[in-house]
Amino acid sequence: MTMPWPVQPMMADSGELPPDAGRWALELKWDGVRVITYVSAEGVRASGRRTTELAGRYPELSGLSDLLPHHDVILDGEVVAFEDGRPSFERLQRRMHVTRPDQRLIREVPVRYVVFDLLFLDGHLLYDLPYTDRRALLSDLDLTAAGPVEVPPYLDGGDAAQVAELLEFTREQQLEGLMAKRLDSPYRPGRRTDFWRKVKNFLSREVVICGWKPGKGRREGGVGSLLLGVYDEKGRLCFVGHVGTGFSDLALDELHRMLWPLRRPTSPFDEEIPREFSRDAQWVEPRLVGEVAYAVQTRDGRLRFPSWRGLRPDKDPHEVTRES
Repeated sequence: MTMPWPVQPMMADSGELPPDAGRWALELKWDGVRVITYVSAEGVRASGRRTTELAGRYPELSGLSDLLPHHDVILDGEVVAFEDGRPSFERLQRRMHVTRPDQRLIREVPVRYVVFDLLFLDGHLLYDLPYTDRRALLSDLDLTAAGPVEVPPYLDGGDAAQVAELLEFTREQQLEGLMAKRLDSPYRPGRRTDFWRKVKNFLSREVVICGWKPGKGRREGGVGSLLLGVYDEKGRLCFVGHVGTGFSDLALDELHRMLWPLRRPTSPFDEEIPREFSRDAQWVEPRLVGEVAYAVQTRDGRLRFPSWRGLRPDKDPHEVTRES
């Protein structure tokens, strides 16, 4: 069978740890960028949810050819940047927007490819195999022999003591949380299913950037805060609040550079925005997606105490809905 290209990654629902945990596998939730890789005699290609050519952005992936010289495979995983031994989405931002990084940037912000699924092996499509069978075949490939690639093991959710220990570890290390995956789950490209669940230690969500408020003080002349939206079930762009914390100076400069060409004279929202937010606002076309952490979401859909986490160029704005 010919290797398919491109494959849309399977997505997970958000939720709690399932009560029947013995039927589930638990993995750490990696705070990175989802990347599907395609390894063959012709080399290594890579794709994401929106971008179909990522291999040049992360040249570390080329090492997969050396690890798999006699196989044709499709792998699912995340590109992750680490800082002090923990995944750092903030640090990864320096690599996410650079199409062809130079050697200096590669040395300053090295990344690793964390692999957690095998979708194709030597002419055979593996979508309908259970998760455990796909993971067994992945382990047989012995991908961690060398290079910036790792295949972390999963934990069988049936051991309650180990599950509790793993959850506590993620909280102590300030990790994002866990992924729970049904042991018998097939792989469904491009679909969000409850076979996989995100069990988060803190609340976070994607948002569409719809404008900015001018900065004051040391931020004068630039971005002070971002005006955020999501799409409702009728496709209307709704206001969910603004975020003015969590930015580095470098992130603010980058946001200003990217948002400036997207300026528009009118609000992109399909509803009236409170005067306190619309006054002096600079509106933009709703093309960029970011991610925020927040404390709680109010009944009217506003995010309380949001903090900026970074841009998500791998996300489509129209996929950023209240349900997601």
